[in-house]
Amino acid sequence: MREFLRDDSGSSAVEFVLVGILLTALTLGVLQLALVVYLRNLTHDAAVEGAYHAALADVAVSAGADRAVSVIERTVGEGFVASADARIDGSGSSEAVVVTVVATLPILGIWGVPEGWEVTAHAPRERLEG
Repeated sequence: MREFLRDDSGSSAVEFVLVGILLTALTLGVLQLALVVYLRNLTHDAAVEGAYHAALADVAVSAGADRAVSVIERTVGEGFVASADARIDGSGSSEAVVVTVVATLPILGIWGVPEGWEVTAHAPRERLEG
């Protein structure tokens, strides 16, 4: 019986599988984190693009939210954005356009918690003076 307990033949195959599972899980976790950071930056940049588009003097404010959703849907696909809203904040000479995008918080790939993210961007509103 002692010889059987001290025999380590076949243990390298088990160690290989265990280490392989651990490294695979670690690699997939790093890739998921990279995807989350990419989607967060994409959502923020789309909100900024929408805010600056809506801040133009001859553009309706609601076009900013539409522009942000369009940018995200062209890149990620439909269904990622839950809602988008554009409004004017402030009054007088310091008006700003605020675009808020609510999107899915990705957990596994791009699937995850619906409405888990809220990203807001601001842009100074232009005025035509004449």
